[in-house]
Amino acid sequence: MRQPPIVTLPLFAELDRHLLNFLRTLAPEEWERQTLAPRWKVMDVALHLLDGNLRTLSMLRDGYFGVQPTLAEGSGYAGLVEFLNQLNADWLTAMRRLSPAVVLWLLELSGREYTAFLATLDPWAPAAFAVAWAGEEESPNWFHVAREYTEKWHHQQQIRHAVGRGTDELLTPALYEPYLQTSMRALPHHYRTVLAPEGTQLRVRVQGLAAAEWQLRRRADHWELTSERATPDATVTIGGAVAWQLFSNELDAATANRHVQVEGEQWLAEKILDLVAVMV
Repeated sequence: MRQPPIVTLPLFAELDRHLLNFLRTLAPEEWERQTLAPRWKVMDVALHLLDGNLRTLSMLRDGYFGVQPTLAEGSGYAGLVEFLNQLNADWLTAMRRLSPAVVLWLLELSGREYTAFLATLDPWAPAAFAVAWAGEEESPNWFHVAREYTEKWHHQQQIRHAVGRGTDELLTPALYEPYLQTSMRALPHHYRTVLAPEGTQLRVRVQGLAAAEWQLRRRADHWELTSERATPDATVTIGGAVAWQLFSNELDAATANRHVQVEGEQWLAEKILDLVAVMV
């Protein structure tokens, strides 16, 4: 069943406004707070967001790809992730010479250009990069844009979490629900190795201000998200304040278990604990 598109483009300017306003409140020492990403402090995450703006404009708007991926034969998704990790490391090493004030200035300038470029894309045309964590080999631009929204949302939330304030600002339905809706598009691909009788159904609920639920149903040879509201074989309920950490691979299984409640078939629900909707 074809799922409707997730509209995120109108939210980019607001998300950037929240980011810039928050970063302007940081004391010098707060830029060096450790985030949930083991190798990144607050400054590093801000620089990563800047890199995302500039690299998108260079590659997709200007057609300049610069450093080309050099992937070993057969390395596939893992090879791509390794390449991106090295790009990130190289960027941070060079850009650490910039002051917070300069980073803020560049984020504001590039953010406007970045959002303006996204608005020029045909939502249904093939995206330059498929959403690999959803198992797609080709994705429409609207899904690429939604994936970019989740990147910007969760990295900003990493910053807020590290500083220890302002985390609820992004948990409103208007901003958080599109993040959740996009992330949950990973469910069918994530469950592809889970064998179950046709008709088996899993319900996933996220609690909090942006409360929502999804139904995953087993067809003859695949899983799919569905609007059918049959009685589920298992229900997974996740605390809204930590759901984003689970989906961005920032919770270990033991911690996740404390924030996830399961009703029904445990074997069906446990796969949700390692759902990842980011490039890792």
